[in-house]
Amino acid sequence: MLRIRLSMGGVRKRPIYKIVIADGRYPRDGKFIEKIGSYNPLLPKDKKERIKIEAERVKYWMSKGAQPTLRVSRLLGELQIMPMPKPGNNPQKAIPKKDRKKSAEESKEAPKEEGKKEDPKAEAKKEQPKAEAKKEEPKKEEPKKEQPKAEAKKEEPKKEEPKDKK
Repeated sequence: MLRIRLSMGGVRKRPIYKIVIADGRYPRDGKFIEKIGSYNPLLPKDKKERIKIEAERVKYWMSKGAQPTLRVSRLLGELQIMPMPKPGNNPQKAIPKKDRKKSAEESKEAPKEEGKKEDPKAEAKKEQPKAEAKKEEPKKEEPKKEQPKAEAKKEEPKKEEPKDKK
């Protein structure tokens, strides 16, 4: 299948792309049929030199069955050669990477809670966590019991100190 795609050129950290017609089986920077334009992402968007393309050749190759890649279709949409593709839906893109795991966990928990409300078996499951919470409360009391013992030990040496002073 023929593809209208970008072929990378330039040097490290200064990319320049050729817009080419190539067979889909060829490598990205490999053999191509025809060069129909260029794209320089480092230039500002308002400069004409940023995207250079031969519109007539694009229309010709599209009539022959060449399919543009997503990036090239966006470039062609900017030049109004073809309609702009619909933007993708990636809600995770706006969230910092550190927070993505947290939001994913929260979204997974929310549907589970809704499902529990519908199922009568889920009500029994709700009661089980309450029982676990009650088990946790005695664990909290155990450290409190240890604290009075420590205070009692502190009191005993205090009683001994007055005896030594006499």
